[in-house]
Amino acid sequence: MEESKKGRKTVDVVIPVYKAGDEFVKLLQGLAKQSYPIEKIVIMNTGKEYWKESWEREVPNMEVHHIEKSEFDHGGTRDEAVGYCCQEDIVLFMTQDAIPADTHLVENLTEAFENDKVKAAYARQLPNSDCRIIERYTRSFNYPKTSRIKSLEDLPELGIKTFFCSNVCAAYDRLAYEKLGGFPLHTIFNEDMIYAGHLIHKGYAIAYTAKARVYHSHNYGNIQQLKRNFDLAVSQVTHPEVFANIKSENEGIRLVKRTAAYLCAIHKPWLLPYLFLNSGFKFLGYRLGKAYRRLPKWLIRICTMNKEYWTFKM
Repeated sequence: MEESKKGRKTVDVVIPVYKAGDEFVKLLQGLAKQSYPIEKIVIMNTGKEYWKESWEREVPNMEVHHIEKSEFDHGGTRDEAVGYCCQEDIVLFMTQDAIPADTHLVENLTEAFENDKVKAAYARQLPNSDCRIIERYTRSFNYPKTSRIKSLEDLPELGIKTFFCSNVCAAYDRLAYEKLGGFPLHTIFNEDMIYAGHLIHKGYAIAYTAKARVYHSHNYGNIQQLKRNFDLAVSQVTHPEVFANIKSENEGIRLVKRTAAYLCAIHKPWLLPYLFLNSGFKFLGYRLGKAYRRLPKWLIRICTMNKEYWTFKM
């Protein structure tokens, strides 16, 4: 912390890992080349049998903690990892498949905290080379080229996107994190937005930092989209202190309209049926999640991506 006293904020990185692949190696290599120093990289690995010791040679400052799959919790595991950090100023959370786009990722995210009101900052997510056209446009919709600082004053304009913050690559002020109690424990999903909502309601701000960039995208199928949106809706229902009276549907409709216009503009109207079908699965999943308390347990288990959560809840 001596450097921090001289004005430079210190940074630790936390990465939950499960059955990692080639992307994880690229992530570690990208972190090793960062222009801004990283004090420690804390790995929370699920399943020791899936861990390769060779990965530990990619960076010199890695600390690995192994847990069982039954112990993993979206918020709780990340919160536990913060306890292994070295009391640094900023904790940067990443997922195992987020690859830094350049050597200035950590530097650019840390710069956002020069604004004293900012207590969280998240990076722009660029599509991978294999990303499909519709998902590629979705990336640009959710992660535009222009940076923005969001606070409670933006709620009338941005709605639920005021709370948008992605732990694919997001940095948090350590003191504020501890003051607010960290990520919620035993949450099904969406721990980043839940915590971001608490930040906003406490009068702090979140920075979307477009010049901090990672490559990250998925080509989810219809059923996967249904399950993700089911879990998303459950997370909102179980945290009314953040999401009560704030609708997500309008933002989804706006995305569909914009995407449809884009497909027509690039002369690919044959993709419209897939767009509408995929959007229909998203909407169905979301509505089912909103009503999950009235659903039978067997249907919940079909709709969710996080069966371990329901084992705890039921």
